[in-house]
Amino acid sequence: MDFNVKKLAADAGTFLSRAVQFTEEKLGQAEKTELDAHLENLLSKAECTKHWTEKIMKQTEVLLQPNPNARIEEFVYEKLDRKVPSRINNQELLGQYMIDSGNEFGPGTAYGNALIKCGETQKRIGTADRELIHTSAINFLTPLRNFIEGDYKTIAKEKKLLQNKRLDLDAAKTRLKKAKTAETRASSEQELRITQSEFDRQAEITRLLLEGISSTHAHHLRCLNDFVEAQMTYYAQCYQYMLDLQKQLGSFPSAFISNNNQASTTSTSNTSTSSSTPVTSSLLPSASSTIVTPSLSDLKESSGSRKARVLYDYDAANSSELSLLADEVITVYSIVGMDSDWLMGERGNQKGKVPITYLELLN
Repeated sequence: MDFNVKKLAADAGTFLSRAVQFTEEKLGQAEKTELDAHLENLLSKAECTKHWTEKIMKQTEVLLQPNPNARIEEFVYEKLDRKVPSRINNQELLGQYMIDSGNEFGPGTAYGNALIKCGETQKRIGTADRELIHTSAINFLTPLRNFIEGDYKTIAKEKKLLQNKRLDLDAAKTRLKKAKTAETRASSEQELRITQSEFDRQAEITRLLLEGISSTHAHHLRCLNDFVEAQMTYYAQCYQYMLDLQKQLGSFPSAFISNNNQASTTSTSNTSTSSSTPVTSSLLPSASSTIVTPSLSDLKESSGSRKARVLYDYDAANSSELSLLADEVITVYSIVGMDSDWLMGERGNQKGKVPITYLELLN
């Protein structure tokens, strides 16, 4: 019992001594032992690493799971050490709706068939998205979280111990300065030697831990490469799925016309003209010259002008471009040296560049 009382008294005395030293330093009434420049740089590097690792980790979680409620649920299950229940993601849900509606409208109709094919593609994208989240969580997020919750916590603990040892050292220096008798001075000098030794030892421990931050950066670099590869795989899969879907939808316009009994009201020449225009340009507008209609390509090589119908709304990105409204008719022509994906468009007194893939030439 006496030992415990003495220990508590000693701890209380140490705490009071540190508090007094810290307060006097803040008030400018006591000197403070400064850490060497190398150790200060290491501490700054560790703080910077912790700060940005947390930000990158949290934003990656937002990117992979935009739903905040779902993230909170996953966090709770993780803390309870329980498996997160499987849930359908947005792409899979959209895909299922498309498939169900396509079956309702009839797989034999053009629209129903197209919905089913789009739905199957959306579900494939949903599966790829699920794989991206799983791979990124293991190869990227987990190492970052391990650093924050493991290595950095150890560093923070040792840093706090170093701060306490530094306060003890400076308090001992202050007592030595205030010692008046030889006996008190001798005791203070002995205390100073002990506190200096403990401070030096703790500074070395902290320094060794902090020097490991460089290894942490190297490890996180490898994890970053894994994350980029996972994203590259995901986007490549999505592109291939959509490319395949685009090809599958290529035969739908003619089927749509026959299914809706529009063949009798459409002339043979107009049907021939419309069938020569790839469906890819009307389903998925892009700046790629690989899907430009032959008539537009011919216009690029000539010096004449033609009327063209606008397929989709287009907002001009700058003053050199012309904004478009779907179904309006404008005059288009080519200019020597212009990019192959653009034509000049005119609407009354307005003039500007327009993207080829938003246009359909008229006879």
